Amino acid sequence: MLIKNAIVCDVDGEREVDVRIENSFIVEIGKRLSGGETVDAQGAYLLPSLVDLNVRLKDSQLNSKSIVAVAREAEQGGVGHIVLNADSTPAIDNEVVLEFAQNSIKRIDAVHVDLMLNALKEDMTLSNIAILLKKGVIAPYMSTIAKNNIAIKIAEYVQMYGVTLFCKAEDNSLINAGVMLDGDINSRLGLAGIPEISEVLHVSRMIEIARYFNIKILFKSIASPRSVALIAKAKEEGMDVACEVSLHHLLHCDERCEGFNTTAKLDPPLASKGNMLLLREALKNGLIDTLTTLHQPNSPLNKEVAFYDAAYGCEALSDALPLYYTKLVKSGLLSMQELLKLTVTNPARNIALQAGKIEVGERADLVLFDIGKTYEVKNQQSLYNKQELIGEVRRL
Repeated sequence: MLIKNAIVCDVDGEREVDVRIENSFIVEIGKRLSGGETVDAQGAYLLPSLVDLNVRLKDSQLNSKSIVAVAREAEQGGVGHIVLNADSTPAIDNEVVLEFAQNSIKRIDAVHVDLMLNALKEDMTLSNIAILLKKGVIAPYMSTIAKNNIAIKIAEYVQMYGVTLFCKAEDNSLINAGVMLDGDINSRLGLAGIPEISEVLHVSRMIEIARYFNIKILFKSIASPRSVALIAKAKEEGMDVACEVSLHHLLHCDERCEGFNTTAKLDPPLASKGNMLLLREALKNGLIDTLTTLHQPNSPLNKEVAFYDAAYGCEALSDALPLYYTKLVKSGLLSMQELLKLTVTNPARNIALQAGKIEVGERADLVLFDIGKTYEVKNQQSLYNKQELIGEVRRL
């Protein structure tokens, strides 16, 4: 297949060249190429497909139907590689569940689906990390509700196998009491709040564990600018740590919860307006390493209830590339090359892959993205419902 008249864009920049693909690999790049089946891109971008390391299944239920559905949403949004979060029901913390999930993934062709393992069982004991890593999970996931002795054992496994630890920084005694950020908005709504320090305390703790064991940690869905600063400082000191932030936390604050809007009930909770603006500054200053849609779909039964009882999460995966482009690139927060670094190259690096370049010899995991087209989001479980987004995605 020969793709002509595209604006080829990757982490190295933009150029107007033709790209030939054979057997799913890029075999030739140049100007005025000819011959074979031809696709006229008509001026659309040719981009590497996105990578999202923080995707959940509908109602967090691990089953074949949900896995197929989320892969379809990823394909629609220009995301070619997803990693399913491990804290599903049942959790991926034993060989039986892992084998079931892997068999379900075999049915999927258009999107690459990887699995992380839940390092903690429900009773807070360790899962069999070594066996699950050997059987193909991409990374261990842990919440910092783990006690120090357990966290240290997990760090030892991470060190032994040379993988990245996916870490959710949270304090069990604080998150259980609240449903949104502790501040003016939750007080006005009469809802219990979660203090920002719940995250910050455990980011600091895990940085020291990373320092001691010389391991790599990806801090998942960070919401506090103070946490971002701590991670950035650790990187300056030579620590191999990285910061993931969701698109929603860059664009929305806890004011979206006004009117008991359950679509804005996220985990971690949306930050204050001041902190949201600081997160944007951190993005512009290069302190954030990875972006995620923080996709967590729910049945209406679990969302259309009182705020306190509603499930956490919103949907964004099927609109991923148009959302990123409209909200971050078109608005001037990022260039297209910077976006691809945050949504392709850096996420891939955290799972020991190289991605983000369109060059001869690379796998052709690509999408055409036409910014000449727009559409309106029609999804009540999206924070962007009824908004107009720029861009149409076409997988190759």
